Amino acid sequence: MSDLRLVLRNLFGSRSRFALTLTGITLGITALVVMMSLGSGLRTQIDKQASDLGANLVVTPKGWCAYEQVKVLSGNQLPDAIPPDELAKIEAIEGIRTLPYLTVGSALENEPVPVTGIRVADTLTEKGWTVATGEAARDGANEILAGPDIAEAFALKPGSPVTLRGTEFTVTGVLDATGTRDDGVLFIPIDVAQEVYETDGRVSFVAVKVEDISQVDLFAQRIADAANVAVVSDKQLLASVLSVVDSVGTTLRVIAAVAILTAAFGIVNTMLMATFERRRDIGILKSVGSSNARIFRLFLFEAAAYGLVGGLVGLVVGSVASLVITPYIASNEFTAFIGGASVQATPPFSEMGLILVGAVAVAAVAGVYPALRAARLTPVEAISYE
Repeated sequence: MSDLRLVLRNLFGSRSRFALTLTGITLGITALVVMMSLGSGLRTQIDKQASDLGANLVVTPKGWCAYEQVKVLSGNQLPDAIPPDELAKIEAIEGIRTLPYLTVGSALENEPVPVTGIRVADTLTEKGWTVATGEAARDGANEILAGPDIAEAFALKPGSPVTLRGTEFTVTGVLDATGTRDDGVLFIPIDVAQEVYETDGRVSFVAVKVEDISQVDLFAQRIADAANVAVVSDKQLLASVLSVVDSVGTTLRVIAAVAILTAAFGIVNTMLMATFERRRDIGILKSVGSSNARIFRLFLFEAAAYGLVGGLVGLVVGSVASLVITPYIASNEFTAFIGGASVQATPPFSEMGLILVGAVAVAAVAGVYPALRAARLTPVEAISYE
């Protein structure tokens, strides 16, 4: 009988044991795929948010931590911490264009919604937004330009009345979708926002575009010298945010790795039991001339087969689960800042290939000790077993 037929016969000889062992490795691979999908989805969204911000430099109050810098990308509520005199010093610098933001919040139908004060005309131009229906809000007027997602969620359309912090506003237009967090935000003129939210002219942060991109560092230093603020480049901001996400991703991968390691011990246990139960079969094989190397190979292939089948099933189940589960996992206090846009994703095929190779390798390593024990049995010792 060929080695392949022997491996398949032994693999499916005990279906209940095969199913239980396979379940362990499948669950481990599924957990790994889901965790990697979550991390990949978050990174994609952060990259998209950073690109949509469209700034070479971001000016923030001094002392902000990485978590607050994340909110710059997400549009979530931030303190109004840059006073108007510091903003005026920044805007007096030649060679740059500034977009101040005031990120606040309100409630519609008893649900919290993000509200951002912007210079409407300048922001539309710099970010390349287009108005799908209606027209843009006018600076100085109690008017709202709604993102498409929030407009759909609350049935907002041009002419809809909205009350923010006790002040009546009118929706004048709805933006085209951008695929970013901005789709779920209500935008109002920043001067009106400062008045309604009583910030005395303060803003949350300032996005800066440099006319000569080769002198970004020079302008960052000029801004820092001119005003009492902190300045980071878009790359520094992105790296800072991604470092936070990566640390979370590493923790999740460690958890998934522990699950796979636990499954590997299950394979060791299964193969040791198989070695004990098949001593007579091993003795017969050796009596007809099978070498120790062949016995070792048969048991090693059987263990690796658990990794191959479990890995394939885990990849399929994990990919499906990623589309269903990751949005719920992402809806927690930390990762919700990337919400608004979906974090659904599956790992690229190259990473899936590595996962499958890893599953086979782990299973094969788990089968080395049982295979060695089987190969070292003498024919007399094996055949004498009853």
